[in-house]
Amino acid sequence: MNKPKQHNREIRSFVRREGRITRSQQRALDELWPNYGLDADQSLELDRIFGRRATHTLEIGFGNGASLAAMAEQEPETDFIGIEVHRPGVGHLLLELERRELNNVRIICADAVQVLNNCLPDESLDRVLLFFPDPWPKKRHHKRRIVQPGFIGLLARKLKPGGILHMATDWEDYAGHMLAVMEDSGAFRNCAGQGNYSQRPAYRPVTRFEQRGQRLGHGVWDLLFERLAPDSPASGPEKT
Repeated sequence: MNKPKQHNREIRSFVRREGRITRSQQRALDELWPNYGLDADQSLELDRIFGRRATHTLEIGFGNGASLAAMAEQEPETDFIGIEVHRPGVGHLLLELERRELNNVRIICADAVQVLNNCLPDESLDRVLLFFPDPWPKKRHHKRRIVQPGFIGLLARKLKPGGILHMATDWEDYAGHMLAVMEDSGAFRNCAGQGNYSQRPAYRPVTRFEQRGQRLGHGVWDLLFERLAPDSPASGPEKT
């Protein structure tokens, strides 16, 4: 497997494409944000924020939040943090949390790299989810992909040993890139065995977008990697 080319630029987790906010989404942003929203300019003590000791799952780029709300409802024993920069999606998730009467989700509307660097303590997460990030399919744009060695090194610091990084994409080229970056990092173990993709875990909902793609014959690739202990001989040096 060819090693991925490293791009020495600051990775951002998004490109802002703000859509129209509906009246109900704006109402949710105005009224529900104080209950579910977190500021991106403070250190986040997750047990204090949720008022209990629990496992912590972070989803980066939750879109309209439908999958995140479904997972949170299915796993009431888990506390979820969702990061998304697009306010219509944040508003939609807030409405879902209200409708489902969920209290195990908190939302941050900011760039994920900023949040990881400035807000979340090291080894504070049990699971990180990155579902269908922008694939930037044109070769000249590959440097904009969020999955790069430096970003994976940052996630490795935030995950507890034994924690899981779960990624999914419907672009085969990006799946290969993800697999190469992960297996070159030295900080993770491929849960499906070296060079393999994982079956979709039951906890990951199939989105309407994904269902449409499957009807058109598009593939989906899931990657699950376990964070190794930093002193594990198998992990090797972390690459950033």
